[in-house]
Amino acid sequence: ICPVGKGYEAREEILEGIQVYRHTLPKEASGGLGYLIEYSAALYWETVLAFKAAGARGFDIIHGCNPPDLIFLVAWLFKPFGKKFIFDHHDINPELYEAKFGKRGLFWRLLTWVERLTFLTADVSIATNNSYRKIAIDRGKMRPEDVYVVRSGPDLTRVKAVPANPEWKRGRKYLVGYVGVMGDQEGVDLLLEAIGHIVQVEGRHDIQFCLVGGGPSFEALQALSRQMGLEDYVTFTGRAPDDVLFEVLSTSDVCVNPDRVNEMNDKSTMNKILEYMATSKPIVQFDVTEGRYSAAEASLYAAANDPISFAEKILELIDDEAKRLIMGQFGRARVVDGLSWKHEAPKLIEAYQRVWSPKARTKTEGRSEARPMAV
Repeated sequence: ICPVGKGYEAREEILEGIQVYRHTLPKEASGGLGYLIEYSAALYWETVLAFKAAGARGFDIIHGCNPPDLIFLVAWLFKPFGKKFIFDHHDINPELYEAKFGKRGLFWRLLTWVERLTFLTADVSIATNNSYRKIAIDRGKMRPEDVYVVRSGPDLTRVKAVPANPEWKRGRKYLVGYVGVMGDQEGVDLLLEAIGHIVQVEGRHDIQFCLVGGGPSFEALQALSRQMGLEDYVTFTGRAPDDVLFEVLSTSDVCVNPDRVNEMNDKSTMNKILEYMATSKPIVQFDVTEGRYSAAEASLYAAANDPISFAEKILELIDDEAKRLIMGQFGRARVVDGLSWKHEAPKLIEAYQRVWSPKARTKTEGRSEARPMAV
């Protein structure tokens, strides 16, 4: 059960044997009222479609990921019927709120409260890294044995290099790529400042920048790029399907992650870092705990939230092909040897085994078409 997205508009379909239900959402939120409307709509459709799934084939486990931390309300409706709830902790929403709005207050306290209720409802919690695991135990009061670290490692059968397309370079020698959400906490405005320094101060006109992704700040960032006189050097693709994403990554000489240094980003593992590494790309990012854990020597680290330092690190890699190659190879090997989905899938299975009771197992025995284990 998920929202529709670009290239994935069908309300119902079966993908790889999995029944998928999709729902619409209002325009992406950019303020407190907007988030309330968006999350209320999401909760409504998640509830409706969960009952539809229950009536169609049934399920034993609800596997819910945030944001928002409201899916526990859907789980509450099914827990009296013996259904289990696995909480897949993708975002630390109190920190996310503080990063977006620069304050705490009533809504922040509400987020910490619903986060606590989510952990209280969960039979098992999945953390994307050890920072999130600590939050689940310390703030969520979960038992350590009920919290599993399952990193969002790339599936190397899907995330892989494809033939480069020089058209993305727009006639220039080099390409710097970014993949991700266009929002405030993602620091794309800092990236634009770094690009401005590279082009207008350092006088480098041989580098094209391609930014793949959409989000609540997409139009504002396009306008900022024009105001800075960078429209010829920056390509915004908007939301893009995987074939475009991987083509841009494969064509890029350097990939960047300009996420601002704050509590939320310091504790979060960004999928784009692992995708950059999987496609053998050297990285520039600000120095955050989980970003450094993921990339290690595959990345250069700029001073916190400093666009000039960020620009200097980009140029350092652009002007050193040998370093780019070594860092890219290191990142690829790190993913292949320890961070890819192949290494994480067994941990996910362990989490399911923790909640998979003998009673639930017997429900599917002797059926020609066993009902799905989870929704």
